[in-house]
Amino acid sequence: MGGLSARQSKFIDEYMIDLNATQAAIRAGYSPKYADRQAHLLMKDDRISGAIKRAIAEQSKRTGIIADRILQELAKIAFADVSNIINLDEGEIRRGIHADVTAAIQTIRNRRVPSDGKTVVEKEIRLYDKTKALEMLARHLGLFNDSLQLEGAYTINFSGEADLQD
Repeated sequence: MGGLSARQSKFIDEYMIDLNATQAAIRAGYSPKYADRQAHLLMKDDRISGAIKRAIAEQSKRTGIIADRILQELAKIAFADVSNIINLDEGEIRRGIHADVTAAIQTIRNRRVPSDGKTVVEKEIRLYDKTKALEMLARHLGLFNDSLQLEGAYTINFSGEADLQD
């Protein structure tokens, strides 16, 4: 990585392990006492942030993990219809269901339960959290605004020191 010191290059490599800048700074040999400050400075450096962006893009290309793929998986969970998994009239799992449908299934448990001298197999199907997937998709689309942004000029008048609190 041209123009970067060995320690800066090591920081980039370490950052790619867990995307934790402070821990990457420590592992790259910066002082643990000042690692959070050093990490902040390193991340603000255009050469380093550019190298990290390139490394993340290369990693995504190698692994096939890209935003579109993640969004597709979230959509499978968010829009799963249990009636595509279970025949609701018979209470049985449908045969030959598509992989897009099974992607929403977290677990399937078979439980043998004695009933009237016979053993009955109960099936429990648990789907991934639909609400969480919908929330993540909504955040991605900017449907939620969790931050308050104030713009403009504001004047605050205090009548005396007694009105100020620490």
